[in-house]
Amino acid sequence: MDGQVAVNWDKPFAGRRALVTGASRGIGLAIAQVLAREGAHVVCVDVPQAQDSLQQAAASVDGSALPLDITAADAAAQLYAHVSQYGAFDVVVHNAGITRDKTIAKMPEAAWRSVLAVNLEAPLQLSNALLDSQGLNPGGRIVCVSSISGIAGNLGQSNYATSKAGVIGLVQGLAPRAAAQQVTVNAVAPGFIETQMTAKIPLMIREAGRRMNSMSQGGQPIDVAETIAWLAHPASGGVNGQVVRVCGQSLLGA
Repeated sequence: MDGQVAVNWDKPFAGRRALVTGASRGIGLAIAQVLAREGAHVVCVDVPQAQDSLQQAAASVDGSALPLDITAADAAAQLYAHVSQYGAFDVVVHNAGITRDKTIAKMPEAAWRSVLAVNLEAPLQLSNALLDSQGLNPGGRIVCVSSISGIAGNLGQSNYATSKAGVIGLVQGLAPRAAAQQVTVNAVAPGFIETQMTAKIPLMIREAGRRMNSMSQGGQPIDVAETIAWLAHPASGGVNGQVVRVCGQSLLGA
């Protein structure tokens, strides 16, 4: 049948290469674990300063570690060198992200620029570099991590919300170009997820985040990882340019 996708339902990512940024912990590690569980060889990426935890994460999923500052001027060149040596990717997950929360009146310029550089500019530049160099195989998937803050905004997160809104624009803008190479581009928009990053949020704000959804609880990294795996699945080629909320019906942006 024309258009039929051959899928090994036991190991749908068998024989496929996946790249996950920010993979040394939290949501990124959960993504790497789910993709590896489904058969992918996962290349785990994080900053060189996190090399020890990155090596542990890669070993835990029988994958490879690629220490890389995704904001570096030569990040695209380093990624291209990796592709030239080991082959193109089938799945690329732009998960790496940071917060530098301040009200905008008190926000230093460096806090604005660093969040935009990691959360938005790097995914855009690396995606363009991979598409320019055939760094993604036909049938490939790019999945970005946005946030409900990018949909509805959040107090003290004007930089973060701007970056995550930009990710939604990236997905919508890049999808047609990627489709010409038989690659899809989508995003997930998590709500409040229980991670090491959100554990640093003051207790009452964390509790408010938990209670602003229909289940009155925070999400888990695995919730985001499973949704990303669905978007990256070989049989999900009909989904392109979309943003899927993983937020337990959060009131933010409802």
